[in-house]
Amino acid sequence: MKLKVYADRMSQPSRAILIFCKVNGIDFEEIKIELLKRQQFSPEFKEVNAMEKVPAIVDGKFKLFESHAILIYLACAFPGVADHWYSNDLFKRAKIHSVLDWHHSNLRFGAAKFVLNTKLGTALGIPLNPQAAAEAEKLLSASLQMIESFWLKGNGRFLLGSNQPSIADLSLVCEIMQLEVLDEKD
Repeated sequence: MKLKVYADRMSQPSRAILIFCKVNGIDFEEIKIELLKRQQFSPEFKEVNAMEKVPAIVDGKFKLFESHAILIYLACAFPGVADHWYSNDLFKRAKIHSVLDWHHSNLRFGAAKFVLNTKLGTALGIPLNPQAAAEAEKLLSASLQMIESFWLKGNGRFLLGSNQPSIADLSLVCEIMQLEVLDEKD
């Protein structure tokens, strides 16, 4: 059976999964779950992911959600995925996990909340909240500084001083790229 990826390209985590599959030649079927149409709350999708969020995958009878867990699974389960994405070296893996864990409670939280409260909220029927946007902007700015001053330390071009990207690099770059929806003044 072909891997099924349930995604909305508006979602940063969804884009990371789709890019990873394409870059690594993983054969998959993209099943679009349109967040703006609230398809994540449908009974059919709830069968795939009871948490009602994208992305999610189905690989045969195996179902999985949460983008970082999916990226780790794909890097391990599909032959031909280069080691630099999710190294076999325990120490490198632990470092990747530290970036991924940091991502969710810092960069992801700040970026998503900032975009939601400055641009995206109205499309989702949520009123914009300038105070929440200001708080999120502080976390976002601190997160971007942390990437430059800490995570990008070393001689390599990628996170953790590496010369090749990892799943952590992919997650963070997709997060940062969502900021393109903002006005230049933001």
